[in-house]
Amino acid sequence: MTRSRQDEKWWHRATAYQVYPRSFADSNGDGVGDIPGIVSKLGHLSDLGIGFIWLSPVFTSPMVDNGYDISDYRDIASEFGTLADMDHLIAEARARDIGIVMDLVVNHSSSLHEWFKAARVTRDCREHDYYIWRDPAPDGGPPDAASAAFGGPAWTYVEEVGQYYYHHFSPAQPDLNWQNPALREEIYDMMRWWLDRGIAGFRMDVISLIGKDVDAGLYEEGPDLHKFLQEMHREVLDGRDIVTIGESWSVSPETGLLYCGRDRGELDMVFEFSHIREGWHPERGKFAPKPFDLRGFKRALFDWQDLTESDGWHALFLSNHDLPRQVSFYADDGAHRVAAAKMLATVLHLLRGTPFIYQGEEIGMTNARFERIDQYRDLETLNHFEEQIALGVDPAEFIAGANRNSRDNARTPMQWSDGAHGGFTSGTPWLEANANAPIINVEGDKADPGGIFSHYRKLIALRREHDIVTHGRTEPLLPDDPAIFAYRRVQEETCAVVIANFTGEPCDVCMPEAVCGAGDALIASHEPRAAIEPMMTLAPYESFAVLIRGG
Repeated sequence: MTRSRQDEKWWHRATAYQVYPRSFADSNGDGVGDIPGIVSKLGHLSDLGIGFIWLSPVFTSPMVDNGYDISDYRDIASEFGTLADMDHLIAEARARDIGIVMDLVVNHSSSLHEWFKAARVTRDCREHDYYIWRDPAPDGGPPDAASAAFGGPAWTYVEEVGQYYYHHFSPAQPDLNWQNPALREEIYDMMRWWLDRGIAGFRMDVISLIGKDVDAGLYEEGPDLHKFLQEMHREVLDGRDIVTIGESWSVSPETGLLYCGRDRGELDMVFEFSHIREGWHPERGKFAPKPFDLRGFKRALFDWQDLTESDGWHALFLSNHDLPRQVSFYADDGAHRVAAAKMLATVLHLLRGTPFIYQGEEIGMTNARFERIDQYRDLETLNHFEEQIALGVDPAEFIAGANRNSRDNARTPMQWSDGAHGGFTSGTPWLEANANAPIINVEGDKADPGGIFSHYRKLIALRREHDIVTHGRTEPLLPDDPAIFAYRRVQEETCAVVIANFTGEPCDVCMPEAVCGAGDALIASHEPRAAIEPMMTLAPYESFAVLIRGG
Protein backbone atom coordinates (compact mmCIF):
# COMPACT_ATOMS: atom_id res chain seq x y z
CA MET A 1 0.00 0.00 0.00
CA THR A 2 1.46 3.35 -1.03
CA ARG A 3 1.04 6.63 0.76
CA SER A 4 -1.70 9.18 0.14
CA ARG A 5 -2.59 12.70 1.21
CA GLN A 6 -4.17 11.26 4.36
CA ASP A 7 -0.86 10.77 6.16
CA GLU A 8 1.04 13.53 4.38
CA LYS A 9 3.37 15.80 6.34
CA TRP A 10 4.50 19.23 5.17
CA TRP A 11 8.00 17.94 4.47
CA HIS A 12 6.77 15.20 2.11
CA ARG A 13 6.34 17.80 -0.66
CA ALA A 14 9.16 20.09 0.43
CA THR A 15 12.61 20.29 -1.08
CA ALA A 16 15.48 21.00 1.31
CA TYR A 17 18.58 23.12 0.74
CA GLN A 18 21.77 22.72 2.74
CA VAL A 19 23.64 25.89 3.63
CA TYR A 20 27.26 25.56 4.70
CA PRO A 21 27.46 28.98 6.41
CA ARG A 22 31.23 29.47 6.21
CA SER A 23 31.09 29.29 2.41
CA PHE A 24 27.66 30.66 1.50
CA ALA A 25 27.66 34.47 1.65
CA ASP A 26 29.95 36.91 3.51
CA SER A 27 28.23 40.15 4.52
CA ASN A 28 31.14 41.96 6.21
CA GLY A 29 34.20 41.21 4.08
CA ASP A 30 36.11 39.11 6.62
CA GLY A 31 36.27 36.18 4.20
CA VAL A 32 33.90 33.97 6.19
CA GLY A 33 30.24 33.47 5.36
CA ASP A 34 27.77 34.54 8.02
CA ILE A 35 24.14 34.61 9.07
CA PRO A 36 23.38 38.13 7.70
CA GLY A 37 24.80 36.84 4.42
CA ILE A 38 22.31 33.97 4.46
CA VAL A 39 19.45 36.40 5.12
CA SER A 40 20.55 38.46 2.11
CA LYS A 41 20.19 35.38 -0.13
CA LEU A 42 16.79 34.13 1.07
CA GLY A 43 15.25 35.57 -2.10
CA HIS A 44 17.36 33.17 -4.15
CA LEU A 45 16.12 30.20 -2.13
CA SER A 46 12.51 31.38 -2.21
CA ASP A 47 12.74 31.80 -5.99
CA LEU A 48 14.07 28.25 -6.23
CA GLY A 49 11.07 26.96 -4.25
CA ILE A 50 12.87 25.65 -1.17
CA GLY A 51 10.73 24.40 1.73
CA PHE A 52 13.39 24.26 4.42
CA ILE A 53 17.07 24.99 4.96
CA TRP A 54 19.38 22.53 6.64
CA LEU A 55 21.84 24.89 8.30
CA SER A 56 25.24 23.39 9.07
CA PRO A 57 26.47 24.34 12.56
CA VAL A 58 26.62 28.03 13.50
CA PHE A 59 27.11 27.45 17.23
CA THR A 60 30.07 28.80 19.18
CA SER A 61 33.08 26.69 18.27
CA PRO A 62 36.88 26.82 18.02
CA MET A 63 36.30 25.56 14.43
CA VAL A 64 38.78 22.69 14.53
CA ASP A 65 36.24 20.82 12.39
CA ASN A 66 34.49 23.89 10.96
CA GLY A 67 31.74 24.02 13.57
CA TYR A 68 31.20 20.30 14.13
CA ASP A 69 33.03 20.82 17.43
CA ILE A 70 30.61 22.86 19.54
CA SER A 71 31.75 24.69 22.66
CA ASP A 72 28.38 26.36 23.44
CA TYR A 73 25.11 24.90 22.15
CA ARG A 74 23.10 28.01 23.08
CA ASP A 75 25.12 30.72 21.39
CA ILE A 76 26.33 31.65 17.92
CA ALA A 77 29.96 31.72 16.75
CA SER A 78 31.07 35.34 16.47
CA GLU A 79 32.29 34.88 12.88
CA PHE A 80 28.74 33.93 11.91
CA GLY A 81 26.92 36.63 13.89
CA THR A 82 24.86 36.78 17.04
CA LEU A 83 21.86 35.05 18.58
CA ALA A 84 19.81 38.05 17.47
CA ASP A 85 21.01 37.45 13.90
CA MET A 86 19.89 33.84 14.22
CA ASP A 87 16.44 34.84 15.43
CA HIS A 88 16.24 37.28 12.51
CA LEU A 89 17.11 34.50 10.05
CA ILE A 90 14.43 32.22 11.52
CA ALA A 91 11.82 34.98 11.22
CA GLU A 92 12.80 36.12 7.72
CA ALA A 93 12.85 32.55 6.44
CA ARG A 94 9.47 31.83 8.01
CA ALA A 95 8.04 34.91 6.28
CA ARG A 96 8.97 33.19 3.00
CA ASP A 97 7.51 29.83 4.11
CA ILE A 98 11.00 28.40 4.60
CA GLY A 99 11.84 26.50 7.78
CA ILE A 100 15.27 26.45 9.41
CA VAL A 101 16.55 22.99 10.38
CA MET A 102 19.61 23.15 12.61
CA ASP A 103 22.48 20.68 12.83
CA LEU A 104 22.33 18.71 16.08
CA VAL A 105 25.90 17.63 16.90
CA VAL A 106 25.53 15.63 20.10
CA ASN A 107 27.70 12.57 19.62
CA HIS A 108 30.55 14.79 20.76
CA SER A 109 31.30 18.34 21.87
CA SER A 110 34.34 20.54 21.57
CA SER A 111 37.18 19.95 24.02
CA LEU A 112 36.70 23.66 24.84
CA HIS A 113 33.12 23.18 26.01
CA GLU A 114 32.70 24.18 29.66
CA TRP A 115 31.62 20.63 30.41
CA PHE A 116 34.86 19.15 29.16
CA LYS A 117 37.03 21.85 30.67
CA ALA A 118 35.61 20.87 34.07
CA ALA A 119 35.72 17.14 33.27
CA ARG A 120 39.45 17.13 32.53
CA VAL A 121 40.41 18.80 35.83
CA THR A 122 38.91 16.35 38.33
CA ARG A 123 36.94 13.12 38.45
CA ASP A 124 34.90 14.58 41.31
CA CYS A 125 32.48 16.68 39.26
CA ARG A 126 29.26 15.81 37.47
CA GLU A 127 30.68 16.89 34.11
CA HIS A 128 33.38 14.22 34.24
CA ASP A 129 30.72 11.61 33.61
CA TYR A 130 29.40 13.57 30.63
CA TYR A 131 32.29 12.04 28.67
CA ILE A 132 33.72 8.56 28.09
CA TRP A 133 36.77 7.91 30.26
CA ARG A 134 38.80 4.77 30.80
CA ASP A 135 41.84 3.94 32.91
CA PRO A 136 45.12 3.19 31.13
CA ALA A 137 46.00 -0.32 30.04
CA PRO A 138 48.43 -2.21 32.31
CA ASP A 139 51.35 -0.86 30.27
CA GLY A 140 50.10 2.72 30.74
CA GLY A 141 48.91 3.01 27.15
CA PRO A 142 45.40 3.50 25.75
CA PRO A 143 42.63 1.12 26.86
CA ASP A 144 42.51 -0.40 23.36
CA ALA A 145 43.85 0.09 19.84
CA ALA A 146 40.82 1.88 18.38
CA SER A 147 41.62 4.43 15.67
CA ALA A 148 39.89 7.78 15.19
CA ALA A 149 37.99 8.50 11.98
CA PHE A 150 40.18 11.55 11.31
CA GLY A 151 43.40 9.60 11.88
CA GLY A 152 45.48 8.61 14.91
CA PRO A 153 44.33 6.80 18.07
CA ALA A 154 40.80 7.23 19.39
CA TRP A 155 42.00 7.74 22.98
CA THR A 156 43.81 10.75 24.46
CA TYR A 157 45.38 10.83 27.92
CA VAL A 158 44.69 13.60 30.45
CA GLU A 159 47.30 13.67 33.17
CA GLU A 160 45.20 15.66 35.65
CA VAL A 161 42.67 12.83 35.99
CA GLY A 162 44.94 9.93 35.06
CA GLN A 163 42.55 8.65 32.42
CA TYR A 164 42.03 8.48 28.67
CA TYR A 165 38.96 9.97 26.97
CA TYR A 166 37.39 8.55 23.82
CA HIS A 167 37.00 10.62 20.64
CA HIS A 168 35.59 8.99 17.53
CA PHE A 169 36.89 11.88 15.43
CA SER A 170 39.66 14.28 16.57
CA PRO A 171 41.05 14.82 20.10
CA ALA A 172 39.31 18.21 19.94
CA GLN A 173 35.96 16.37 19.73
CA PRO A 174 35.51 14.23 22.87
CA ASP A 175 32.53 11.88 22.68
CA LEU A 176 29.62 12.52 25.00
CA ASN A 177 28.56 9.77 27.39
CA TRP A 178 24.96 9.05 26.44
CA GLN A 179 24.76 6.42 29.18
CA ASN A 180 24.52 9.31 31.67
CA PRO A 181 20.86 10.40 32.16
CA ALA A 182 21.96 13.86 33.33
CA LEU A 183 23.87 14.38 30.08
CA ARG A 184 20.86 13.30 28.04
CA GLU A 185 18.61 15.76 29.87
CA GLU A 186 21.10 18.58 29.20
CA ILE A 187 20.81 17.77 25.50
CA TYR A 188 17.03 17.48 25.52
CA ASP A 189 16.68 20.78 27.33
CA MET A 190 18.91 22.45 24.74
CA MET A 191 16.83 20.96 21.92
CA ARG A 192 13.59 22.23 23.45
CA TRP A 193 15.20 25.68 23.82
CA TRP A 194 15.97 25.85 20.10
CA LEU A 195 12.58 24.49 19.04
CA ASP A 196 10.88 27.11 21.19
CA ARG A 197 12.83 29.75 19.24
CA GLY A 198 10.98 28.65 16.13
CA ILE A 199 13.25 26.31 14.21
CA ALA A 200 11.65 23.65 11.99
CA GLY A 201 13.61 20.65 13.24
CA PHE A 202 17.02 19.01 13.42
CA ARG A 203 19.45 17.22 11.15
CA MET A 204 21.26 14.90 13.57
CA ASP A 205 24.97 14.53 12.89
CA VAL A 206 26.37 10.95 13.10
CA ILE A 207 23.43 10.11 15.34
CA SER A 208 24.02 6.37 14.84
CA LEU A 209 27.06 6.65 17.15
CA ILE A 210 25.27 7.73 20.33
CA GLY A 211 24.38 4.19 21.47
CA LYS A 212 27.97 2.93 21.32
CA ASP A 213 29.63 0.44 23.67
CA VAL A 214 33.34 1.26 23.46
CA ASP A 215 34.35 -1.64 25.69
CA ALA A 216 32.76 -4.08 23.26
CA GLY A 217 34.08 -2.22 20.23
CA LEU A 218 30.52 -1.44 19.08
CA TYR A 219 30.37 2.10 17.74
CA GLU A 220 27.89 2.39 14.87
CA GLU A 221 24.32 1.36 15.74
CA GLY A 222 25.34 0.31 19.22
CA PRO A 223 23.05 -1.54 21.62
CA ASP A 224 21.34 1.54 23.09
CA LEU A 225 20.92 3.65 19.95
CA HIS A 226 17.21 3.16 19.43
CA LYS A 227 16.41 3.32 23.12
CA PHE A 228 17.99 6.79 23.24
CA LEU A 229 16.27 7.95 20.04
CA GLN A 230 12.90 6.83 21.36
CA GLU A 231 13.53 8.65 24.63
CA MET A 232 14.53 11.78 22.68
CA HIS A 233 11.30 11.57 20.74
CA ARG A 234 9.20 11.24 23.89
CA GLU A 235 11.00 14.00 25.77
CA VAL A 236 11.47 16.54 22.96
CA LEU A 237 10.01 15.82 19.54
CA ASP A 238 6.58 14.29 20.11
CA GLY A 239 3.68 16.60 19.31
CA ARG A 240 5.75 19.20 17.44
CA ASP A 241 5.19 19.89 13.73
CA ILE A 242 8.84 19.60 12.81
CA VAL A 243 11.13 17.39 10.73
CA THR A 244 14.01 15.24 11.95
CA ILE A 245 16.71 13.71 9.78
CA GLY A 246 19.33 11.37 11.19
CA GLU A 247 22.75 10.76 9.66
CA SER A 248 24.07 7.20 9.70
CA TRP A 249 27.04 5.77 7.83
CA SER A 250 26.04 2.26 8.89
CA VAL A 251 22.29 2.11 8.31
CA SER A 252 21.16 -0.47 5.75
CA PRO A 253 17.83 -1.57 4.30
CA GLU A 254 17.80 -4.17 7.08
CA THR A 255 17.95 -1.50 9.81
CA GLY A 256 16.49 1.55 8.05
CA LEU A 257 12.93 1.32 9.38
CA LEU A 258 14.24 1.05 12.93
CA TYR A 259 15.10 4.75 12.57
CA CYS A 260 12.14 6.05 10.57
CA GLY A 261 9.29 3.54 10.67
CA ARG A 262 6.05 5.38 11.37
CA ASP A 263 5.38 3.47 14.59
CA ARG A 264 8.94 3.60 15.94
CA GLY A 265 8.70 7.02 17.59
CA GLU A 266 12.23 8.00 16.51
CA LEU A 267 13.02 10.05 13.38
CA ASP A 268 11.26 11.11 10.18
CA MET A 269 14.00 10.05 7.75
CA VAL A 270 17.64 9.11 7.64
CA PHE A 271 20.62 10.01 5.48
CA GLU A 272 22.12 6.71 4.31
CA PHE A 273 25.26 6.35 2.21
CA SER A 274 25.09 3.02 0.40
CA HIS A 275 24.93 4.76 -2.99
CA ILE A 276 27.85 6.99 -1.99
CA ARG A 277 30.06 4.09 -0.92
CA GLU A 278 29.57 2.53 -4.36
CA GLY A 279 32.26 4.94 -5.59
CA TRP A 280 34.83 4.15 -2.86
CA HIS A 281 37.65 1.64 -2.81
CA PRO A 282 36.49 -1.24 -0.55
CA GLU A 283 39.70 -1.20 1.52
CA ARG A 284 41.39 2.19 1.06
CA GLY A 285 38.17 4.20 1.25
CA LYS A 286 37.22 7.56 -0.19
CA PHE A 287 40.72 8.83 -1.01
CA ALA A 288 41.20 5.92 -3.42
CA PRO A 289 38.00 6.14 -5.49
CA LYS A 290 37.04 3.33 -7.85
CA PRO A 291 35.40 3.63 -11.29
CA PHE A 292 31.72 4.52 -11.09
CA ASP A 293 29.35 1.56 -11.53
CA LEU A 294 25.85 2.69 -12.48
CA ARG A 295 24.32 -0.72 -11.82
CA GLY A 296 25.47 -0.80 -8.20
CA PHE A 297 24.45 2.83 -7.77
CA LYS A 298 20.93 2.09 -9.01
CA ARG A 299 20.60 -0.99 -6.83
CA ALA A 300 21.48 1.02 -3.74
CA LEU A 301 18.92 3.73 -4.48
CA PHE A 302 16.16 1.34 -5.53
CA ASP A 303 16.65 -0.81 -2.43
CA TRP A 304 15.68 2.22 -0.36
CA GLN A 305 12.75 3.02 -2.63
CA ASP A 306 11.48 -0.51 -1.97
CA LEU A 307 12.09 -0.20 1.75
CA THR A 308 10.09 3.03 2.13
CA GLU A 309 7.26 2.23 -0.27
CA SER A 310 4.66 2.04 2.48
CA ASP A 311 6.57 2.95 5.65
CA GLY A 312 9.35 5.30 6.62
CA TRP A 313 10.71 8.01 4.33
CA HIS A 314 13.86 8.53 2.28
CA ALA A 315 16.26 11.50 2.36
CA LEU A 316 17.39 11.92 -1.27
CA PHE A 317 20.84 13.42 -1.91
CA LEU A 318 23.97 13.11 -3.99
CA SER A 319 26.07 15.86 -2.41
CA ASN A 320 26.62 17.61 0.89
CA HIS A 321 29.41 19.32 2.85
CA ASP A 322 31.25 16.00 3.29
CA LEU A 323 31.05 14.85 -0.34
CA PRO A 324 32.42 15.89 -3.72
CA ARG A 325 30.44 17.98 -6.17
CA GLN A 326 28.00 15.58 -7.80
CA VAL A 327 28.46 16.69 -11.41
CA SER A 328 32.22 16.09 -11.05
CA PHE A 329 31.91 12.74 -9.31
CA TYR A 330 29.04 11.09 -11.19
CA ALA A 331 29.03 12.72 -14.59
CA ASP A 332 30.88 15.38 -16.61
CA ASP A 333 31.93 18.79 -15.34
CA GLY A 334 33.40 19.74 -18.71
CA ALA A 335 31.76 19.99 -22.11
CA HIS A 336 28.49 18.33 -20.98
CA ARG A 337 28.29 19.96 -17.53
CA VAL A 338 24.89 21.62 -17.97
CA ALA A 339 23.15 18.54 -19.37
CA ALA A 340 24.86 16.30 -16.83
CA ALA A 341 23.81 18.50 -13.90
CA LYS A 342 20.21 18.49 -15.15
CA MET A 343 20.29 14.73 -15.61
CA LEU A 344 21.45 14.09 -12.05
CA ALA A 345 18.76 16.39 -10.71
CA THR A 346 16.05 14.67 -12.77
CA VAL A 347 16.81 11.12 -11.64
CA LEU A 348 17.07 12.11 -7.97
CA HIS A 349 14.20 14.58 -7.61
CA LEU A 350 11.60 12.36 -9.26
CA LEU A 351 12.21 9.51 -6.82
CA ARG A 352 10.06 9.20 -3.70
CA GLY A 353 11.49 11.04 -0.69
CA THR A 354 12.63 14.48 0.32
CA PRO A 355 15.35 15.85 -1.99
CA PHE A 356 18.26 17.77 -0.47
CA ILE A 357 20.10 20.31 -2.62
CA TYR A 358 23.58 21.25 -1.51
CA GLN A 359 24.49 24.91 -2.06
CA GLY A 360 25.77 25.50 -5.59
CA GLU A 361 24.34 22.25 -6.90
CA GLU A 362 21.51 24.25 -8.49
CA ILE A 363 24.01 25.96 -10.82
CA GLY A 364 26.25 22.95 -11.41
CA MET A 365 29.26 23.94 -9.30
CA THR A 366 32.22 21.59 -9.73
CA ASN A 367 35.10 20.14 -7.74
CA ALA A 368 37.96 22.50 -6.94
CA ARG A 369 40.89 20.60 -8.45
CA PHE A 370 43.54 22.02 -6.17
CA GLU A 371 47.18 21.30 -7.03
CA ARG A 372 48.86 21.44 -3.60
CA ILE A 373 48.04 20.13 -0.16
CA ASP A 374 48.45 23.63 1.34
CA GLN A 375 45.37 24.73 -0.61
CA TYR A 376 43.22 22.41 1.49
CA ARG A 377 41.66 23.34 4.84
CA ASP A 378 39.75 20.17 5.66
CA LEU A 379 40.97 18.42 8.82
CA GLU A 380 40.19 14.97 7.48
CA THR A 381 42.09 15.56 4.22
CA LEU A 382 45.14 17.03 5.94
CA ASN A 383 45.35 14.25 8.54
CA HIS A 384 44.98 11.48 6.00
CA PHE A 385 47.60 13.12 3.78
CA GLU A 386 50.15 12.85 6.59
CA GLU A 387 49.23 9.21 7.24
CA GLN A 388 49.32 8.19 3.59
CA ILE A 389 52.62 9.93 2.85
CA ALA A 390 54.17 8.17 5.88
CA LEU A 391 53.02 4.88 4.32
CA GLY A 392 54.80 5.73 1.08
CA VAL A 393 51.87 6.90 -1.03
CA ASP A 394 52.90 9.30 -3.81
CA PRO A 395 51.73 12.86 -2.91
CA ALA A 396 50.48 13.36 -6.47
CA GLU A 397 48.37 10.21 -6.17
CA PHE A 398 46.87 11.44 -2.91
CA ILE A 399 46.07 14.88 -4.39
CA ALA A 400 44.35 13.17 -7.31
CA GLY A 401 42.15 11.25 -4.87
CA ALA A 402 41.49 14.37 -2.81
CA ASN A 403 40.49 16.27 -5.93
CA ARG A 404 37.84 13.65 -6.44
CA ASN A 405 36.67 13.06 -2.87
CA SER A 406 37.97 15.65 -0.36
CA ARG A 407 35.35 17.48 1.66
CA ASP A 408 36.84 20.81 0.54
CA ASN A 409 35.46 20.22 -2.96
CA ALA A 410 32.04 21.08 -1.58
CA ARG A 411 33.28 23.87 0.69
CA THR A 412 34.74 26.32 -1.82
CA PRO A 413 32.78 29.60 -1.70
CA MET A 414 29.36 29.83 -3.30
CA GLN A 415 29.67 31.38 -6.75
CA TRP A 416 27.18 34.25 -6.94
CA SER A 417 28.65 36.33 -9.76
CA ASP A 418 31.60 36.70 -12.11
CA GLY A 419 33.22 39.17 -9.70
CA ALA A 420 36.21 38.59 -7.46
CA HIS A 421 35.96 35.34 -5.46
CA GLY A 422 32.68 34.57 -7.20
CA GLY A 423 30.97 37.45 -5.42
CA PHE A 424 31.19 35.56 -2.13
CA THR A 425 33.24 38.18 -0.25
CA SER A 426 34.86 41.56 -0.70
CA GLY A 427 37.81 40.27 1.35
CA THR A 428 40.05 37.21 1.16
CA PRO A 429 38.02 34.00 1.39
CA TRP A 430 38.90 31.44 4.06
CA LEU A 431 39.16 28.83 1.27
CA GLU A 432 40.02 29.63 -2.33
CA ALA A 433 37.11 30.11 -4.69
CA ASN A 434 36.93 27.73 -7.61
CA ALA A 435 38.83 29.09 -10.60
CA ASN A 436 35.75 28.63 -12.80
CA ALA A 437 33.63 31.11 -10.82
CA PRO A 438 33.72 33.71 -13.64
CA ILE A 439 31.98 31.15 -15.88
CA ILE A 440 29.80 29.21 -13.41
CA ASN A 441 27.79 31.50 -11.14
CA VAL A 442 24.25 32.26 -10.02
CA GLU A 443 23.81 35.46 -12.00
CA GLY A 444 24.86 33.85 -15.26
CA ASP A 445 22.90 30.64 -14.81
CA LYS A 446 19.67 32.34 -13.71
CA ALA A 447 19.83 34.63 -16.74
CA ASP A 448 19.63 31.55 -19.00
CA PRO A 449 16.03 30.23 -19.41
CA GLY A 450 17.55 26.84 -20.23
CA GLY A 451 19.99 26.92 -17.31
CA ILE A 452 20.42 24.50 -14.44
CA PHE A 453 18.65 26.75 -11.93
CA SER A 454 15.53 26.80 -14.11
CA HIS A 455 15.59 23.01 -14.34
CA TYR A 456 15.80 22.63 -10.55
CA ARG A 457 12.95 25.07 -10.06
CA LYS A 458 10.74 23.00 -12.39
CA LEU A 459 11.58 19.80 -10.54
CA ILE A 460 10.76 21.35 -7.18
CA ALA A 461 7.42 22.57 -8.56
CA LEU A 462 6.61 19.07 -9.90
CA ARG A 463 6.97 17.62 -6.40
CA ARG A 464 4.59 20.22 -4.97
CA GLU A 465 2.03 19.89 -7.75
CA HIS A 466 1.89 16.18 -8.63
CA ASP A 467 0.73 13.52 -6.17
CA ILE A 468 2.49 10.87 -8.24
CA VAL A 469 5.89 12.44 -7.54
CA THR A 470 5.23 12.60 -3.81
CA HIS A 471 3.31 9.39 -3.23
CA GLY A 472 3.59 7.08 -6.25
CA ARG A 473 5.44 3.80 -5.93
CA THR A 474 8.77 3.39 -7.72
CA GLU A 475 9.38 0.60 -10.23
CA PRO A 476 12.93 0.17 -11.61
CA LEU A 477 13.33 -0.18 -15.36
CA LEU A 478 16.39 -1.66 -17.09
CA PRO A 479 18.14 -2.29 -13.73
CA ASP A 480 21.10 -4.09 -15.34
CA ASP A 481 21.76 -1.52 -18.05
CA PRO A 482 25.24 -0.02 -17.47
CA ALA A 483 24.39 3.32 -19.12
CA ILE A 484 20.69 4.05 -18.57
CA PHE A 485 18.97 5.08 -15.35
CA ALA A 486 15.23 4.50 -15.82
CA TYR A 487 12.22 3.97 -13.60
CA ARG A 488 8.56 4.73 -13.44
CA ARG A 489 6.42 6.16 -10.68
CA VAL A 490 2.96 4.63 -10.51
CA GLN A 491 -0.23 5.84 -8.84
CA GLU A 492 -3.54 4.20 -9.64
CA GLU A 493 -3.95 4.41 -13.46
CA THR A 494 -1.22 6.97 -14.02
CA CYS A 495 2.52 6.57 -14.38
CA ALA A 496 5.47 8.90 -14.84
CA VAL A 497 8.40 7.40 -16.75
CA VAL A 498 11.88 8.80 -16.09
CA ILE A 499 14.78 7.99 -18.41
CA ALA A 500 18.37 9.26 -18.27
CA ASN A 501 21.57 8.59 -20.19
CA PHE A 502 24.39 8.48 -17.63
CA THR A 503 27.09 8.68 -20.30
CA GLY A 504 28.73 11.27 -22.51
CA GLU A 505 27.88 9.32 -25.66
CA PRO A 506 24.62 8.88 -27.63
CA CYS A 507 22.87 5.79 -26.33
CA ASP A 508 20.24 3.52 -27.92
CA VAL A 509 17.53 2.38 -25.53
CA CYS A 510 15.04 -0.46 -25.91
CA MET A 511 12.14 0.22 -23.57
CA PRO A 512 9.72 -2.44 -22.27
CA GLU A 513 6.46 -2.38 -24.21
CA ALA A 514 4.45 -2.03 -21.00
CA VAL A 515 5.78 1.48 -20.32
CA CYS A 516 5.57 2.85 -23.86
CA GLY A 517 2.97 5.39 -24.86
CA ALA A 518 2.15 9.04 -25.39
CA GLY A 519 1.72 11.48 -22.55
CA ASP A 520 2.56 14.88 -21.14
CA ALA A 521 6.18 16.02 -21.18
CA LEU A 522 7.03 16.82 -17.54
CA ILE A 523 10.65 17.92 -17.82
CA ALA A 524 13.62 17.45 -20.15
CA SER A 525 17.30 18.33 -20.20
CA HIS A 526 17.24 18.61 -23.99
CA GLU A 527 14.18 18.89 -26.25
CA PRO A 528 10.88 17.85 -24.59
CA ARG A 529 9.58 14.38 -25.41
CA ALA A 530 5.88 13.55 -25.30
CA ALA A 531 6.09 9.78 -25.64
CA ILE A 532 8.02 6.74 -24.51
CA GLU A 533 8.90 4.78 -27.64
CA PRO A 534 10.07 1.15 -27.92
CA MET A 535 13.36 2.30 -29.45
CA MET A 536 14.94 5.63 -28.64
CA THR A 537 18.33 7.26 -29.01
CA LEU A 538 19.33 9.52 -26.12
CA ALA A 539 21.86 12.30 -26.50
CA PRO A 540 24.81 12.50 -24.08
CA TYR A 541 23.45 12.99 -20.54
CA GLU A 542 19.92 13.45 -21.85
CA SER A 543 17.14 13.02 -19.29
CA PHE A 544 13.39 13.46 -19.42
CA ALA A 545 10.13 12.43 -17.78
CA VAL A 546 6.74 11.74 -19.39
CA LEU A 547 3.41 11.52 -17.55
CA ILE A 548 1.18 8.83 -19.06
CA ARG A 549 -2.42 8.78 -17.90
CA GLY A 550 -4.48 5.63 -17.92
CA GLY A 551 -1.39 3.41 -18.27
